[in-house]
Amino acid sequence: MSYIDRIQNDITAAMRSKDELRLSVLRMTKSALKNKEIEKMRPLDDMESLQILQTLVKQRRESVDQFTKGGRKDLAEKEAKEIVIIEEYLPAAPSDDEIRHAVEAAINEAGADSLKQMGAVIKAARARLEGKAIDGKVLSDRVRERLTPKS
Repeated sequence: MSYIDRIQNDITAAMRSKDELRLSVLRMTKSALKNKEIEKMRPLDDMESLQILQTLVKQRRESVDQFTKGGRKDLAEKEAKEIVIIEEYLPAAPSDDEIRHAVEAAINEAGADSLKQMGAVIKAARARLEGKAIDGKVLSDRVRERLTPKS
């Protein structure tokens, strides 16, 4: 079952249960997926759908930061609730151990020993963690911290 089909089923369930927030978030999510399908002029595969969902979560996290800095706790809480709903469709995030192992393996594979090879290491680590919801910032921080020489 594609992401759009799952979301459509959940929209129906949300309508029946009169869950306004969930309904609104699911409609917005389905709309984002449909717009990308229209742009690509073909149905999305699961990886493309996953990337869009990750982008939506990232946008919400940035909004939470901005609203919190602006003193709008009410809006920050609403965005945080939206994140929880969207994350239900994302696969589990990799554990700290999984990230560490992927980064180590990627560094060994790329033969990296300085920050100049950071891009190659991140790409290889992403490939090893494929199918998991990867936070790019966490991954790049781990790679940077591992490749930075300790003095």
